[in-house]
Amino acid sequence: MLAELKGVSKVYRSGTGRRAVAVEALKDIDLAIEEGEFLAVMGPSGSGKSTLLHILGLLDRPSQGKYLLLGRDVTELEEAEAARTRNRTIGFVFQAFFLLPRATALKNVELPLVYRGLAKSRRRRRAEEALAAVGLADRADHLPSELSGGQKQRVAIARALAQDPAVLLADEPTGNLDTASSHEIMRLFSGLNREGRTVIVVTHEPEVAGYARRIVRMRDGRIVADETQR
Repeated sequence: MLAELKGVSKVYRSGTGRRAVAVEALKDIDLAIEEGEFLAVMGPSGSGKSTLLHILGLLDRPSQGKYLLLGRDVTELEEAEAARTRNRTIGFVFQAFFLLPRATALKNVELPLVYRGLAKSRRRRRAEEALAAVGLADRADHLPSELSGGQKQRVAIARALAQDPAVLLADEPTGNLDTASSHEIMRLFSGLNREGRTVIVVTHEPEVAGYARRIVRMRDGRIVADETQR
């Protein structure tokens, strides 16, 4: 089992005293994800899908319940240990790319490997291999400003792949792309999944979710449907 959530709830609180407000973003979530799955999480704005992704990615922790990652209880990890686990286990792809504008594609892909402490030659080799895997070997020396939106997202995917993560978490990865580039990115995710990568995509777009093998639908902080397709 790659990841398992058991009775997970998440409550955000704001204000103090009589003005205190509690918002329950997730409500008693049970979810099991096997290694090698391609899962799409769908739902309208405010449904809890991004909160779910943040918990799966150790960017947030549950208010209640338990999270097991690769068989390990990671619910109450201290921040330093959570950061180490994220760096070694989880690859993130975001809607906004988050590329350093003055760094080449190669340097952007190398960055998380710097934090991991890899030697320069090894970092470069892994970054080159990751760029080749997303079809951008010939763009290694280009700055983000010299790349299209789809190419920027492929660099972001390469950056995640270079870490050899157990799972790729993608939060609205096609949100800033045109239709053709969106399909290009989703075909790339499909190919990576066929190679054995676990991929979890958060989206509100049915066409994007259609690439996944399993769709979890959320509403008001709860899972309301869990469907396997194809």
